[in-house]
Amino acid sequence: MVDEPLLDSDQALLARMTAPAPSVREAVSRLDGDVLILGAGGKMGPSLAELLVRAGARRVIGVSRFSDDSQRRRLESVGVRTIAADLMDELALIDLPEAPYVYLLAGFKFGATGNESLTWAMNTWLPGRVLQRYPQSRLVYVSSGNVYAFTRAPGSGAAEDGELAPVGEYAMSRLGGERVAAHFARTQGTPLAIVRLFYASELRYGIIHDLAWKVFHGEPIDLRMGWVNQIWQGDANACLARLFPWCDCPPVVVNLTGPAALSVRWLAERLGEALGKEPSFTGSEADTALLGDASRLLNRLQPDLVSAEQLVAWVAHWVRTGGHSLGKPTKFDSRTGRF
Repeated sequence: MVDEPLLDSDQALLARMTAPAPSVREAVSRLDGDVLILGAGGKMGPSLAELLVRAGARRVIGVSRFSDDSQRRRLESVGVRTIAADLMDELALIDLPEAPYVYLLAGFKFGATGNESLTWAMNTWLPGRVLQRYPQSRLVYVSSGNVYAFTRAPGSGAAEDGELAPVGEYAMSRLGGERVAAHFARTQGTPLAIVRLFYASELRYGIIHDLAWKVFHGEPIDLRMGWVNQIWQGDANACLARLFPWCDCPPVVVNLTGPAALSVRWLAERLGEALGKEPSFTGSEADTALLGDASRLLNRLQPDLVSAEQLVAWVAHWVRTGGHSLGKPTKFDSRTGRF
């Protein structure tokens, strides 16, 4: 049942997305040192940093190029110490402060096609360098579910031991980064958790936002990737905040997404009902899709997740009332791995 208030502003969105549950406060209270977020200026970094501050972390340090200075000012205003640095700069990486807890969120996806060398440098070379830079830290490395083979749809999706068959250079570079990070973790004894994320969504970005935008503007929706996973970004961050105890050597791999495969057609139709628009479709559902099984994580953490129905209601209201977009389409419907 949809019963949470609708969100009408960025302030309301961020307040909801960064409100720490008791389980998050308890986990963060056990962190006995600084938390360093590499890639704090991306889609998930700012809200993760604010969540950690609100949950009581001793000190949160966010590292990014911070091309958007307003984003940096906001993080500073909520208590995050920020450092402007290019992680691809070897000297800048060396000069970063020590921290016992490190998140590696930095990666390169959109624009990867046509810029393959940077894709591989960011997604494969950089994780190894970060592991070498922080050999004594607990490190949570957010990778991608794109490393898996497509699985039967609808279905439960790939578990952590599922077939790996990355499609396209972005997905291949992500698997490369996992392998390089795991190598240095093993040789150094670094406790590492590799998190394979499947599409975190908020109201300004994500698959449901993409679908709502198309429905609202009368654009056709390609159904060939007919089933998807979704998790509210606030829930994804809440899970990440509790993952440092999972870090281990050899590294642990864990999927992070929602509990079920969702039909793209069903999502579009529900959005259409909420928006008063009739969705239009092209193509038909293939019998496979990129899907992940996060039951290992969800069964252990037992998070209180925002439902798909609630996300649909929030996003439809956001789009209908002129809420802005980050302007970063997910391109979730690509079956060729070209982003």
